[in-house]
Amino acid sequence: MRKTSMLYAIPLVLALALVLAGVASADHHAIKVSEDAKIGKFLVDAKGMTLYLFKKDSPGKSACAGPCVEKWPLYYQEAVMATSGLKAEDFATIAREDGKKQTTYKGMPLYYYVGDKKAGDTAGQGVGGVWYIVNP
Repeated sequence: MRKTSMLYAIPLVLALALVLAGVASADHHAIKVSEDAKIGKFLVDAKGMTLYLFKKDSPGKSACAGPCVEKWPLYYQEAVMATSGLKAEDFATIAREDGKKQTTYKGMPLYYYVGDKKAGDTAGQGVGGVWYIVNP
């Protein structure tokens, strides 16, 4: 390869690397739809971890605080990429009373469950009659 060709090839390779890094980064914040034969479709994060809602919450306001958050960690991403037919405008961020931020879906705060150990786990479904997977 000639020096002239190399001078043009290097910037092209660098630009391609940046584009691919951006795609990988965007997927890191993707919300996807998963499905289980028993419970149907539900939302998961980019790693496949199930997202939950708390029936005691109200739109834009979380009722889960203190020890509750230890068992039900908050889901928060600065920017969420909606996939699988989901709408980006259905996701937003709220500021909680404890000063933390939390991502919402159609106004309802999103959580993880500490009992879920791997992608696709849904151990939090129905806990206490108030915790449920998020059905799109």
